This record gives sequence, C-alpha cells and structure tokens, in this order.
Amino acid sequence: MSLTFYIVDVFAEEKCAGNQLAVVRGARNLSTEEMQKIASEMNYSETTFIISDEEREGGYDVRIFTPREEVPFAGHPTLGTAFVIRREIMQKPAERLALNLKVGHIPVTLGDVLWMRQQPPAFGEIYDISRISRILSLEGTELDTEHPIQEVSTGLPAIIVPLKNLDALKRCRVDRELYFDLVKNTEAKTILVYSPEPYGNADLSVRVFADYYGVPEDPATGSANGCLAAYLVEHRYFGVDSVDIRVEQGYEIVRPSLLYLQAGKENGEIRVSVGGRVQMVARGELL
Repeated sequence: MSLTFYIVDVFAEEKCAGNQLAVVRGARNLSTEEMQKIASEMNYSETTFIISDEEREGGYDVRIFTPREEVPFAGHPTLGTAFVIRREIMQKPAERLALNLKVGHIPVTLGDVLWMRQQPPAFGEIYDISRISRILSLEGTELDTEHPIQEVSTGLPAIIVPLKNLDALKRCRVDRELYFDLVKNTEAKTILVYSPEPYGNADLSVRVFADYYGVPEDPATGSANGCLAAYLVEHRYFGVDSVDIRVEQGYEIVRPSLLYLQAGKENGEIRVSVGGRVQMVARGELL
C-alpha cells in the first residue's frame, strides 16, 4: 500500500523556519498501531493522518500523533493539515474548512495567514514559584511575580510561566528529573515560558518545553500559545480584555517561528484564535 505524505513548515514566514509537520493522506485503512509507528519513524513533534479526502459532518477526519502517543489537539498540526487539504484535496479557493479532531470540531479560516478557532479556555491549578523556577533552572526573582504560574487549556493544557525579561528566557534549562516529577501528577505536560522582551519585531518571545511528548523544546506550538492568549486576557497582562499580538518562538533552536494571537472576552467567554503562515516543503510516498 502506497500513501502520499507532505512535509510543511508551520508558523513559518519562509521555508526552513517554523515547525515542520508530516501530513499523511488517505489513512483510512491504517490501524492506530500503524499510525503510531509511522509517527515515531517520522520523528517530527507531530504527524497527522487525513483519514479520508471526503468531508464528514462538515469537516475532515484527522488524527494527530506525537512520536510517543496520540493527542486530542495540537496547533501547528491543525493549520498545517488544513493547508494541505486546501492545496492538495480541495484544489480550489476556499475561505474556510474544519477538521474533526479528537478534541472536537476545529474551524480554520484560510488565507495568506491561516487561523484556527480554539476551544473555550479552562483555567486550572496555580503553581508555586519556587518549584517551577527550580525546574527551569532559574532564580525565583527572574519570574514575574505579578502574574500567576497557571495551567490553562484550549484543547491541550499547558503551564504558563511569566518571566521578567529576555535574559531569563534565554537562560531556561529544564531539569528533566524535576520536570517529570511534576508532570506525572498533572494534566498539563507542556511548560510555556514567555518574556515581554522579544528578539525582533514581535510583542512577546516564547519557549515551549514538552519532553513528555518526546519534544525537549518545540519551535512553534499553536496549542500552548492559544493557552497563552487566553491567559493574557484572563489576567489582563496588557491592562485590557483583549489581545491582537505577534509571538516569536524557536529562536534558541534556530527554527524562528512567528505566531499570531487574537483573544478577547465575548458574552463572558474568552474566544481564542491562533494564526500563522504555512510553507510547502516536500511531497513523497510511503511504501
């Protein structure tokens, strides 16, 4: 059996930037075990599988796997897979489509920048500064104590950690033993740290650590940044109830990424959208 696959760069302003994704097409006859094996062999942070070229209940059925396990939602796989569907399956102009993921129905708006609407956020546990600072190999004084360290989920939970400056962001070094000791008892396995000082012409700089999923550091993470957008609104980080910002990620691992975040309160609920550009890199066949 031959399967077509595509490699795309997501959250990339140009090729060889952003977060690379493998998208496998026509996976209806693959078992879960076969999908997991392919994802492990591909060894990108995620690999997606388009189950069918046909829509079902208004969306395309898609499954997402890390090298270690299936996940219900992830940001750059959602945008990257939507890009492939529009270009390779629909092959016609379209303003929007939707993916049917484990977490639910995720709409994507199509354009030069692709946008996905994430699930309404849920806010969870607030963490102790001293414990998190030790995990990140930082002094407690390098964390922003005016805003909490908190678990947030817009489909896949992340622990959001505010730092004081770019120097603290650069110096983060995850202590794997302390990290795994934390996440064995938490729903969130991902830690997002952010600085109000960016490298370039962005509003914030971010690093994301997710070693539980086999990704010591991720170059671009739409799900975690969606959690960040909700967090910024909930805690009025910029002093207002909405954000429309650009976030850079991946500079420390030489995969510079740019993510667009929009979030605001509407009828008492925070609505979150994450956007980015996608670049086609390669097309091939799995034999």
